[in-house]
Amino acid sequence: MQPASRFDKLLPEIVTWRHDFHQHPELLFEVHRTAAKVAGLLRDFGCDEVTEGIGRTGVVGLIKGKKTGSGRVIGLRADMDALPISEQTNLAYASKTPGLMHACGHDGHTAMLLGVAKYLASTRNFDGTAVLVFQPAEEGGGGGREMVEDRLMERWGIQEVYGLHNMPGIPVGHFAIRAGAIMAASDLFDITVTGRGGHAAKPHDCIDTTVVAAHMIVALQTIASRNVSPLQQVVVSICAVETDTPAYNVIPQVVRLKGTVRTMDAGIQAMVERRLKDIAVGTARMLGAEAAVDYRRGYPVTVNAPANTAFAAEVARSIAQHVDADTEPLMGAEDFSFMLNERPGAYIFMGNGDTAMVHHPAYNFNDDAIPYGCEWFAGMAEARMPLAS
Repeated sequence: MQPASRFDKLLPEIVTWRHDFHQHPELLFEVHRTAAKVAGLLRDFGCDEVTEGIGRTGVVGLIKGKKTGSGRVIGLRADMDALPISEQTNLAYASKTPGLMHACGHDGHTAMLLGVAKYLASTRNFDGTAVLVFQPAEEGGGGGREMVEDRLMERWGIQEVYGLHNMPGIPVGHFAIRAGAIMAASDLFDITVTGRGGHAAKPHDCIDTTVVAAHMIVALQTIASRNVSPLQQVVVSICAVETDTPAYNVIPQVVRLKGTVRTMDAGIQAMVERRLKDIAVGTARMLGAEAAVDYRRGYPVTVNAPANTAFAAEVARSIAQHVDADTEPLMGAEDFSFMLNERPGAYIFMGNGDTAMVHHPAYNFNDDAIPYGCEWFAGMAEARMPLAS
């Protein structure tokens, strides 16, 4: 059962925004419609400043409190982009764009922060400045990095920054957070194995790249099982194996492997990169082939600052039925990490109830969670920048 919320009157409007965003998903930096609507609403709310085009297509809204003498400036962030997934929800407000859907709930995050913007612009019950950050391209595009490189923190003087994400499997009205590393670094790699192709009936005349790739896939799993302490978290996943021929009777000249590495520690991340390259090249050489490795660092570890995490948990406790302040870290990645690398802050998970997992075609953001997310965002602004009594 939902508690009474100061966002009850705003809830129908927030839900309408959310459903509209859901019907019109946009990918990565191509969030032009979404960003334009966000900017227009922020201006309608009476924000003191609205700036578009930060980090390519990001939007920043600035709201000053009744007082600003504290000099405090708090950043609140929501992501706007969708995913290249065909929706399977049968909702009345399902995606109108074939092949795209809001399968991660960014439509809900954006709508909630808009509701908070409208509330804060009308009440201004804080001493300082709230900076509302609407970010593009979280889903693999690095929009957080782009906004940081566009001097987001310096231009608005942000001192602390906070974000949230809905989480299926956690009940609505519950929150989960932890100090330190909460989400993993995410790296990508491509391995190209080159041998000597030929007729499948004459393997002795070939250097069989499929056999080399098979040995390599198994050998790479020893990184997690034999090179990293069992008490450390690491994932090495081969997610695609591609050959240069679809034939049944051809040993391919080239096989390509694609995969991802997830780590929770910068030192482990560097070690895994070295070992992956050594194992790939060494395995290929041992079997008479060659291997070229293209390893690309992606999102860094998402690290919550201890003091800010404790405060975020306290605000959550003031509105939530339950707060897990020592939740297990996740091996998923989040580009809010780029913002947390620039300023102290915290990232919190908000319950989405018993729904399909994010990135699933049947997923949907739970509108019942909206008041909790709005209350937490608004509470962070007001509690971190309190008006003197």
